[in-house]
Amino acid sequence: MQQTLISRRSLLKTGAAAGAMGMSLGGVALPAFAQSDLPDPAKVLADISVPKYVRADYRELYKMGDAPLWDPAIDWIRTVDWEAVRKELAGTTVRFAIGAADQESAAEGLVPFELLSGIKVELVPIPDDSFYDKALAEFISGNASFDALQFFSPWLGDFAAPGFLAPLQEYADKWKLPLDDFYDTYRLNYGYFNGEMYGIPFDCDVQMVHLRKGYVEKVLGGPIDTWNSVPTYDELIRLSGELNKVEPGVSGVGLLGARGFWSTYTWEHVAAQAGMMLFDENWEPVFNGDAGQKGLEVILELSKNAIEGFAAAGWGENRAAWLGGQVATNISWQDSGTQAMRPDQSQIVGDFVTIYEPRIAGGRFAPPNIAGSTSCVAASSQNPEGAFLMLAFLTTSSIMAMNEANANGVAPGYRSVLTNPDLQKVSQPAEVWSKSLDYAWCAPRLPGMFEMEQAIGNELNRAFVGQVAGKEALDNAAAAVRKIMDRNGFYGGRPPVDYAAVAPGLYVGEGKALPF
Repeated sequence: MQQTLISRRSLLKTGAAAGAMGMSLGGVALPAFAQSDLPDPAKVLADISVPKYVRADYRELYKMGDAPLWDPAIDWIRTVDWEAVRKELAGTTVRFAIGAADQESAAEGLVPFELLSGIKVELVPIPDDSFYDKALAEFISGNASFDALQFFSPWLGDFAAPGFLAPLQEYADKWKLPLDDFYDTYRLNYGYFNGEMYGIPFDCDVQMVHLRKGYVEKVLGGPIDTWNSVPTYDELIRLSGELNKVEPGVSGVGLLGARGFWSTYTWEHVAAQAGMMLFDENWEPVFNGDAGQKGLEVILELSKNAIEGFAAAGWGENRAAWLGGQVATNISWQDSGTQAMRPDQSQIVGDFVTIYEPRIAGGRFAPPNIAGSTSCVAASSQNPEGAFLMLAFLTTSSIMAMNEANANGVAPGYRSVLTNPDLQKVSQPAEVWSKSLDYAWCAPRLPGMFEMEQAIGNELNRAFVGQVAGKEALDNAAAAVRKIMDRNGFYGGRPPVDYAAVAPGLYVGEGKALPF
């Protein structure tokens, strides 16, 4: 099946998939070094800093000095023994599969890794719109042209279940990767498959609710409290209806309702608050039950106040409407808040706030960890340890923190980053985001998961445009998902994934008291 995904980052052109921006060494072609040719690691690490990585206009805008946006004591690139890395691996090569649109920026971002490690990185560009199919074909061939790759996390099960990915726990232990600094939802869902570590979380997303301050405060009659002002989805429905009348050209709410996974993500976001789970312990689809139906009912009510064309809106359309000031509230990813702060991207700077997830009566507080990317090593890699080290470098907390400061859509999943006061000054959603992640909901990363989310979304979209009733749409989706699960071996005999192995990551808020 052709699986295409428009990268949210590819629309921005302000950042790199590999992380770094504005490095003075960018674009330099390096040979494979012998250990004796390499510079002092301390000098290279000193350049991986806010003044060298974060855009000058953003540094000036937020009066950013040299202070780190991370914790240097646990930032992996500053704790790993680079001399030991060089002794073992200098002079070796790692081949890194990267989306073709990100090739140049990835090469720039990898220069300091080559200087630190002595490992030469060769990029293997793959067209962005066929990354899944090309990577899968190479895996099946048994002789992939790459050692490492970063990809859309819902594909993790497709690549891990057949044995295409290398286990990484041995390398994580040896090189002391700070896995405990990742929030559980990212570590468990982007890092592990069936109880085994196969990935390092890369782009760590969550969906959130954003409000235009001026409009909302006018309707509410006072300042916004991020937990209490919009405590429920019933209140968001009421509020968006009022906001629909607040100003010509401004709609009450922005929704992603396009066919396929966009519709699924919006529905998962809301239905998770009603207590929806996708499967029971026997891997039978159960999302068409009461909780799933409640989530869809909420969206159908919100859609009455939504911007025109929401049923064809993916992230790009939603982002443009939000940052262009065309919606008064918005349900999207966290970067809709970070980017709204940046004058070069946004027309609503200073006039918005990101709030905690509204609740649903009888449900739970379950902020949705949806989409995201992970970093993995191919089982056929000729240099798996070098590949692991490269991925650890790209996902280290300092580089991920500076990605967030650059508002380039590559989101950090580290507790030490999102709770950093200096980072929170340049990322408006970060405080709410950080406190929400201890309660996150996430879909399991199963074989066929992306195909299933496509199928669900196609049926949901039919409900959004009035072709079918909500219950019929969910029942149709459940039947389609069961066929895909059956084809992937989940019924009759031992399934490819043990439910108990993934259950802890599905809702990490289980049994926890509310944060407020």
